[in-house]
Amino acid sequence: MIEQPFVEKYRPRHLQDVVGQEKIVGRLKKFVADSTMPHLIFAGPAGTGKTTSALALVRDIQRGKMKHHQTYLELNASDARGIDVIRTLVKEFAKTIVIEEIPFKVIILDEADHMTGAAQQALRRTMENYTHICRMILICNYSNQIILPIQSRCVVFRFSKLTEEDIRKRIEYVAEQEKITLTPSGLQALIYVANGDLRRAVNYLQASSSIDNTIQEEIVFKIAGRISPEDIRRMIHTALKGKLMEAKSILDTLTLEHGLSARNLLSQMHTEVYDMELEELIKMRIIRILSQIEYRLSRGATEKVQLNALLAKLCLLEG
Repeated sequence: MIEQPFVEKYRPRHLQDVVGQEKIVGRLKKFVADSTMPHLIFAGPAGTGKTTSALALVRDIQRGKMKHHQTYLELNASDARGIDVIRTLVKEFAKTIVIEEIPFKVIILDEADHMTGAAQQALRRTMENYTHICRMILICNYSNQIILPIQSRCVVFRFSKLTEEDIRKRIEYVAEQEKITLTPSGLQALIYVANGDLRRAVNYLQASSSIDNTIQEEIVFKIAGRISPEDIRRMIHTALKGKLMEAKSILDTLTLEHGLSARNLLSQMHTEVYDMELEELIKMRIIRILSQIEYRLSRGATEKVQLNALLAKLCLLEG
């Protein structure tokens, strides 16, 4: 038997177990108490608990009688997103009479913002015609990709990135259950690379533990393909002092050791600039330079030349 992945193994089963999103979970619990709910849209960044909350809501509202393909149907709309799927699989499930003693059936459409326009139009009628026996939960990263007629038929819940404290607690819990040793720097590195995405943090924890059962900062950054924030800041500070060759030496070391693409490096620099002790005007100029370099890269410019140009522009800021 294949061992269950960390993310699935530690997925909360009920709403009271969901990490973070207290306001949203509180509103969902009211649906459970009333044994009813409208059609829902869960929107927000990846790894913030949208699918987990949907499954926990279905499990709580159907009170232990949850059976896949009988009382609820879960589809990933990025795989099955055409109009034929809506007209056949979804419609057939929605109109089937409920056998179990449950309030209604539920259809979960994950990554619904990847559905084609025609499929979303077909979904409108299914939502209207079978509301009395079937409700839908549409999960997406960008709710503006869902057509307005569907949005008007749903209550929208917007999930936010998880706080560092929420991620810290869950990572410590998983590490304790799996008997993994977390160093303070390793835990902080996991929180840093997760950037509010708990699924990413748990996956990096699993990958890091396959190398060493003691999670160190260096292992996490190596697995995540990220650079230590201190190294990024040291490179920026060196360039701002006008020391081009020294800054270039740091850049070459970082790119050779970590194999980062220029865009990943720019993204991390953009994140770090806001927390650096610099004048506001300097920060604004750095951000503008980063945007210019990123645009050039998007147009097919050479990475090495553009990164060196970036350092040169930073060196000229203090001049």
